[in-house]
Amino acid sequence: MRFFRKSKKGDDWMAIAFMSDGVAVASVRRSNGSKPAVTLAGFVPSAEAPTPEMLEKLGKELQANTFHCTSYLRSGQYQMVVIDALTVPQAEWKTAVKWKLKDIIDFPVDEATLDVIDMPVEANARNHSMFAVAARNEVIEARMGLFAKAKFDLDAIDIPEMAQRNISVLLEPEGRGVAVLSFSEDGGLLTVSFKGELYLSRRIDVNLQQLLEPDADRRSQSFDRITLELQRSLDHFDRQFSFINVSKLYLAPSEVQGLQEYLTSNLYTPVDTLKLDTILDLEAVPELADLATQQRFFLPIGAAMREKAVAA
Repeated sequence: MRFFRKSKKGDDWMAIAFMSDGVAVASVRRSNGSKPAVTLAGFVPSAEAPTPEMLEKLGKELQANTFHCTSYLRSGQYQMVVIDALTVPQAEWKTAVKWKLKDIIDFPVDEATLDVIDMPVEANARNHSMFAVAARNEVIEARMGLFAKAKFDLDAIDIPEMAQRNISVLLEPEGRGVAVLSFSEDGGLLTVSFKGELYLSRRIDVNLQQLLEPDADRRSQSFDRITLELQRSLDHFDRQFSFINVSKLYLAPSEVQGLQEYLTSNLYTPVDTLKLDTILDLEAVPELADLATQQRFFLPIGAAMREKAVAA
């Protein structure tokens, strides 16, 4: 999805992600016939919220004007809901979706920036749904304003689900879907993609710190909560999208121990841990050999994996 964009030189994307302990920056270069190459994975630690001065300095150091630049919202800064498919032409989706959301989101729809993500279905399917995404105008304007004050061109504002989808599509076997589960300070994020499209998004109320809990009993409780949510979500998905066979559940890289084994023994879906070097060229960023670093940059890398820039 793309809340905001404008035309700009260059083909590669740079993602700037705001985290509680600093700013992560990643860039990815795509080329035909080879793995996408991560060309940058940098982190600026800061206990304070990013300032225009910080971003301006960062932009100059990284030559950000040679990239298309994107940033994504964090959990709690937007709402994502499933709605019945809109029956109007695509050009009218954003107008039509207002009527769908006016009694669903928890703020006035006239104060929202909206986008719609389709979930294509088989011909003659009875159930056709879409994702509707809403963020308060003030949230979008604040993000755009911060970058504008930093003299840092921001071409797009995205959401984590689409960043994760960008990585997920590289894992899809021909004709089958794939699930990906990642954890961050904001909690867990489960997605399912099929033929490059996002079909499922679920938030899981277990964060990375809970999974790194040294107390075995507490960690086991978190594993139980995750397993239950996965069982419910994947069972519901099978009923809703019977034409999609989910081939595997991938766990995003992290230092969490034992989760793959626990899920393997409790789920019918095969479970594996994603190794980024199997789908991405990491030669330019050897620091990504570290699992904790891969976890930090998982979503920023995904956000930087836009296939191409589109002029407004």
